[in-house]
Amino acid sequence: MDQQQHKRKSILSPTDDRLFKLLMTSPELRSSLADIIAGIIREPVHDVGVRNNELPTDDINDKQQRFDVNCVTHDGRQVNLEMQASRMAELPGGNHENLKNRSLYFLCDLFSTQSIKGRHFNKLARTYQVTFCSYTVFPGRENFVNEFTLRNEDGDPLSDAVTIVFVELTKLENILKKPVAEMTGLEMWSVFLQYVDKEEHQRIVGEIAMAKGEIKMAMETLINVSQDERERAINRSRRMWQADFESNMNTSREAGRIEGHAEGHAEGHAEGRAEGRIENALDTAQIMLADGEPFDKIIKYTGLTCEKVESLRNRLTKEKN
Repeated sequence: MDQQQHKRKSILSPTDDRLFKLLMTSPELRSSLADIIAGIIREPVHDVGVRNNELPTDDINDKQQRFDVNCVTHDGRQVNLEMQASRMAELPGGNHENLKNRSLYFLCDLFSTQSIKGRHFNKLARTYQVTFCSYTVFPGRENFVNEFTLRNEDGDPLSDAVTIVFVELTKLENILKKPVAEMTGLEMWSVFLQYVDKEEHQRIVGEIAMAKGEIKMAMETLINVSQDERERAINRSRRMWQADFESNMNTSREAGRIEGHAEGHAEGHAEGRAEGRIENALDTAQIMLADGEPFDKIIKYTGLTCEKVESLRNRLTKEKN
């Protein structure tokens, strides 16, 4: 096995949100960032600036750090990119409303931060919120790219000033069957992001890198980063924390279901399920408080009121003291 093969096998996945941001904000990869944005908006991007170019935190306990990449193109368009590597917590029976509304919230926030001083509203820059997802959000839709703008029930446009784009990296099976020469730029980038660390797909990823220089530069940078023991340690710690967090969340949900089922037999199924959900939400909130999660995130994930979360925090503080 030669050195290049050894490096290829040990490469880290860019679907990790920290590594994704590290790549997309690297000054050496500015042309790669412009190319991936061009693939999303389907127009040439001659230059792009990054407005939040701080390096991601090394502290795994600093959960309030966002790993988005806030960009502005040469013609003034605003594009916010992020990688959603792990499944966002949703309420039972939900349809990814937390993820969808989160994307809408950040899109509206970015669009509304533009200064209107000396300008007309129709001159505000078009703004995109782009989320690469490592899990399926729209199971009923075949396309791996789903783009949403403001339309009425007949599909007539109200405005294209704001656009949400979800790129589902779990829907690339048909893309993998295409010759590289027939792939679009976004298809190439999506295959790279999803499969560059997978040994069984190294041939097609290599072909893509040879066909598109911007992806080749990103792959070479990722290989170099992957050989850094400090980066590997950070990546390992992040994966361990995420695994523990998801396990705790699943345990809390299962405990809530069991308790709700037991109480349902004693007091009625409806009341039992309701109380089980409340206990589940409280257990989840307790875990998130212990992990230092911000209040707004706890409220969004659990559905509890601010007062309820504050009361729980005060009780936990008293018990600790």
